[in-house]
Amino acid sequence: MGRYVGAIDQGTTSSRFIVFDRRGDIVAQAQKEHAQIYPRPGWVEHDAVEIWRNIQAVIGDGLALAGLVPADIVGVGIANQRETTLVWDRRTGAPLHNALVWQDTRVDAMANRLASEAGAGGRDRLRARTGLPLASYFSGLKLKWLLEHVPGLRAKAEAGEALFGTVDSWIVWNLTGGPEGGRHVTDVTNASRTQLLDINRLAWDEDILDLFAIPAVMLPRLVSSSEIYGEAHDVLAGVPVAGILGDQQAALVGQACFTPGEAKNTYGTGSFTLINTGETPFQSTCGLITTVAYQFGAAKAVYALEGSIAVTGALVQWLRDNLGLIPSSGEIEPLARSVENNGDVYIVPAFSGLYAPHWRPDARGVICGLTRFANKGHIARAALEASAYQTYDVLKAMVADSGIAITELRADGGMAANELLMQFQSDVLGVPVVRPKVVETTALGAAYAAGLATGYWTSAEDLKRNWGVDRRWEPTMPVHEREKLLGAWRKALERSLGWVE
Repeated sequence: MGRYVGAIDQGTTSSRFIVFDRRGDIVAQAQKEHAQIYPRPGWVEHDAVEIWRNIQAVIGDGLALAGLVPADIVGVGIANQRETTLVWDRRTGAPLHNALVWQDTRVDAMANRLASEAGAGGRDRLRARTGLPLASYFSGLKLKWLLEHVPGLRAKAEAGEALFGTVDSWIVWNLTGGPEGGRHVTDVTNASRTQLLDINRLAWDEDILDLFAIPAVMLPRLVSSSEIYGEAHDVLAGVPVAGILGDQQAALVGQACFTPGEAKNTYGTGSFTLINTGETPFQSTCGLITTVAYQFGAAKAVYALEGSIAVTGALVQWLRDNLGLIPSSGEIEPLARSVENNGDVYIVPAFSGLYAPHWRPDARGVICGLTRFANKGHIARAALEASAYQTYDVLKAMVADSGIAITELRADGGMAANELLMQFQSDVLGVPVVRPKVVETTALGAAYAAGLATGYWTSAEDLKRNWGVDRRWEPTMPVHEREKLLGAWRKALERSLGWVE
């Protein structure tokens, strides 16, 4: 048996390959960014070929850094950006369009039209079956748009010559042979983000496929999050491909949140808060979504409530790339620390509208409270604080929905390294924020899924024993100051609404 387990973490801005040992510690990692393509305002695309090429490169680099060969890897798991929608040719493997990224808003009008149909039930018309509101966020309407706008795609799809998948499907298909016998699958966590899955039956919903005019023949086969799907070719030749989790569900697993009531927040390009709700789907009435958290092999699926925030880390990237305010993302914390407070400046980064718990596609980004006193330090601090305020809104909805008091928040993702943000998050929430010893919990969750399927780890108890605390932040802000800040944040939110007619 090999000594390590590998994880492909394919995110919104980059792809990584990380090798873990039995204790869940990182042995080696490699990373490569890919281009963000913006054809029009609100449209976001990725080049699927570039993503696959980068994955091959980081696998090779990661193995080389650790001095390993494929035979040293017992299995590989995949964590991926969710909802991002791909179509490709079954015979050639060529993408038939750029991938439509989860942030892309081109189907807003389509979602609005379906929600406004007489007697349809508004944005919640599909919520009972899918756990999701009608929104541009999810894959189903993106696929419908592709079928309607890519010349020849519908005919190819109906003939079984075009395949659809989220990014996990694209990776597994290529990893296991592509046109030469590649497995066309998706796990139930990613399927639950398409708005095409009945989350109660864990089956594709024929009525929704008819509503969206999507040929069932182009859909991947549904599988669990932890089982052997096939053997890898090329740079991981012979290694079992044995785990798939949407990135946020992977982080929940990586944080060992296996008990109902345990919650985590991943601070990445966007931020995503999940709370484990057990083996029964829990319908939200407060603007959250119901999602499949994980399913290990033949065991029952476990569900979660989730609050998805479109823009958190992406706001820091915007300050870096679009405004040139900082030379690198790591400079945001020292710049924010150069001022004592936010100078009454608030940023609502509604670049693609507002997601949970507001679901307002008509919102757009605003910077409020500017005076001649404000400087770039205040802008930087307001950008970090925006992540904390949006997380507060989601957790407030989560408590209202579930009736479960949040006693601590487990934090991970790239921005969890920002200690100013972590302290402010604890202050705003009024509860401790805990950062684990391994913050790469997304990749770790994918590795755990693969390790369970291959016997590298034997149970969730093994994974719980690996979890440990790196640092814990306690709230120190006076209540009256917290309430003042939250009041101003609510005013800024109001000013972001209704921008798009």
